[in-house]
Amino acid sequence: MKRTMRDVSPVSPKRAKENRPLWTLLALMLVPMLASCQNDPYVVKTTNGYVRGFDEEGTMAFKGIPYAHAERCLPPAPVAKWDTVMDCTEWGPQSLQSGRVQRGSAEDCCVLNVWTTDTKGKKPVMFWCHGGGFDSGTSAWNPGMGLAKKDVVVVSINHRLNIIGFLDLSATGDPKYKYSGNVGMMDAVKALEWVRDNISKFGGDPDNVTIFGESGGGGKVGTLMCMPSAKGLYHKAIIMSGTILNVNNKSMTEELGLAVLDELGIPHSEPDRIKDVPYDKLYQAGQRALQAKGLVRTPGTPIMWGFGPVPDGDVLLQQPFQPDFAEISSDIPLIIGSTFNELQRGSYNREMTLEQAKDAVRNTFGDETDAYAAALAKAWPDYIPQDLPSIDNLFRAKTVITADAASASKKASVYNYMFTWKSPSTHVSAHGAELNFCFNTLHLAGRDLPNPSASDLQLADRMAQSWANFAHTGDPNVEGLPHWQPYTKENGECFMFGPEIEIRHNFDRELQEIINRHCFQKLDAFRETGSLK
Repeated sequence: MKRTMRDVSPVSPKRAKENRPLWTLLALMLVPMLASCQNDPYVVKTTNGYVRGFDEEGTMAFKGIPYAHAERCLPPAPVAKWDTVMDCTEWGPQSLQSGRVQRGSAEDCCVLNVWTTDTKGKKPVMFWCHGGGFDSGTSAWNPGMGLAKKDVVVVSINHRLNIIGFLDLSATGDPKYKYSGNVGMMDAVKALEWVRDNISKFGGDPDNVTIFGESGGGGKVGTLMCMPSAKGLYHKAIIMSGTILNVNNKSMTEELGLAVLDELGIPHSEPDRIKDVPYDKLYQAGQRALQAKGLVRTPGTPIMWGFGPVPDGDVLLQQPFQPDFAEISSDIPLIIGSTFNELQRGSYNREMTLEQAKDAVRNTFGDETDAYAAALAKAWPDYIPQDLPSIDNLFRAKTVITADAASASKKASVYNYMFTWKSPSTHVSAHGAELNFCFNTLHLAGRDLPNPSASDLQLADRMAQSWANFAHTGDPNVEGLPHWQPYTKENGECFMFGPEIEIRHNFDRELQEIINRHCFQKLDAFRETGSLK
């Protein structure tokens, strides 16, 4: 990774006087360099210094720009300024996120990327939060050049994840760790502040910012919508397959933080010692503490806990996607949706009989298995038995509840969608299947779509245009497509992005009510007992 930054050490007045000719010479040398920077369209001046980007598929790309400095368990700090041009042509570090330090990862990972087609314009900004829960992931998964060609500026970020982003040490009483349980999301706010202060130099409008994300990124968008410090830094939101519920509460995360110290043999009165613990040992201590507290999450389950954001009444007012979705964000126009199958890939046996399909879901739906099958048939008349075990039962149900809550205030428009396109290789519309469509990067889809058809390319163009139109005006409608009306609980309007683009109304509420009753029992039990064991 290239970084050209010059460290400047303080000098005494006497030494400075002795070296005055040298400083004069250096200043004269800098004048033509700075002049050339001003004439180079790929060099942009930020509040911290000049950055140099490059051409990426017809866009101007800038990668790995530092927006904050991160120290373990502390809120993000300002970045030191640099006095030469920083080369921003390669991805910056991603967050540490497994039991070992991986190549290209670091604790100080607060970097962002920008794609634009014109640094002199004033385009809407689309601020991307990557997926991977609050545990893993990188902005490099979803490059923004395809979407940027829709007359928007795309920004994506890396920030601290898992134990380095969400280890709550506030119970130690040390005031510097008061917000340690939320520093990973405080990073995201700091990135939005960078957008406010710098994005106009890249052709973006700081007063027209849409935050969007998929999976864990959608969860981060919902979390930002519950953070007072983010208020005013964004103006619209898109939540894609992001409504898995984070049930962390303050007592849970405080106990977990102390348990990590215990695993490391660090007295609760000496939390600063955690800064000297190698990352692999810290991570393993965190895993042992999670196990001891019964907080190890099984991927694919509908709720999250452990190392993730926690409501503290200050940084984070509440968890998102509850029936009382944050009043603080009720004035934010919102698109929210999911895919047909999500994580429930179920069986690939397309010859499965109806009885075999019912047997496959009986453990989940029990005495309501027949009712579940009937509700599915009512919602999707052309369904096949394989759909019973493979249709999404994690995201759509809570998406509908969130859309109901968000639209109830009538302060801003809410739009609901479902992505129904199915991969020709897997025959499902899986979790994340829509990403290369909304980013208009089907050439990066890989084995899921090695040879995009004309209809695939058209769907990607239309979906990316819809997202961009929403960023421009708050209205996602695209010329030539069915008119997409704002969602209400009464109309239940859902825009279907798939081989057949259509609009349906209240078509699956009965199905989602059954799913809610049977797939979220552990969440209901937690709310009653406060325990996940």
